[in-house]
Amino acid sequence: DGAGVLASAARLADAVGAVKTDWNGFAVLHTAAARVGGLDLGLVPGVGGLDAAQMLTGTDVLFLLGADELNFTKKTAGFTVYIGTHGDNGAHHADVILPGATYTEKSGTYVNTEGRVQMTSRAAFAPGEAREDWAVLRALSDVLGKKLPYDSLTALRAALYAEYPHFAQIDAIFAGNGGAIAAIAKKPGKMGKSPFASTVKDFYLTNPIARASAVMAECSALAKTAKAVAAE
Repeated sequence: DGAGVLASAARLADAVGAVKTDWNGFAVLHTAAARVGGLDLGLVPGVGGLDAAQMLTGTDVLFLLGADELNFTKKTAGFTVYIGTHGDNGAHHADVILPGATYTEKSGTYVNTEGRVQMTSRAAFAPGEAREDWAVLRALSDVLGKKLPYDSLTALRAALYAEYPHFAQIDAIFAGNGGAIAAIAKKPGKMGKSPFASTVKDFYLTNPIARASAVMAECSALAKTAKAVAAE
């Protein structure tokens, strides 16, 4: 009933005046890293395309770019390639692992939950054969005979800015489209009667880096113990 919940929230925002010509008080708090930036890039299924769940069961070749939060128990896809850093869920279901660089080991462009573009610089080099994601994809494209048109991060960013100019506006925020929110409010959809529940099952283990941390594992265990004691 996600569509119904979203439409109802949009109608509420409109009813209480949260959306104005100079202020957008309606926003969605996403639970997955890089989702806002991905939406800015238009990374959604096109006509006849597959969503993440369908890719797990309906592809001959599955390419996972740091995708660890999927329900791999339902995976029936064929040959699987994984790019990642900490040997998490996706790596355990891959036929080939191409080691990537963590966020501290690469210069990156990020979009936060309010749509503000941010940029980071590499603090250390990746160990061993690990490479920055763009470099892995560039090398792979050459091997496959479909060479990507960039040889450096600078060239890649130039191509990004040419097609999506707002990514060059670092730390800027742009006004929302009130008309788009009104359109969401008009969409059909009913909400179920089940109570809302948090998508975060364990606050301390929400990503591959945290799940690979002994400190975070200890925090998780202590939190569970505290809850058990409180329940008693």
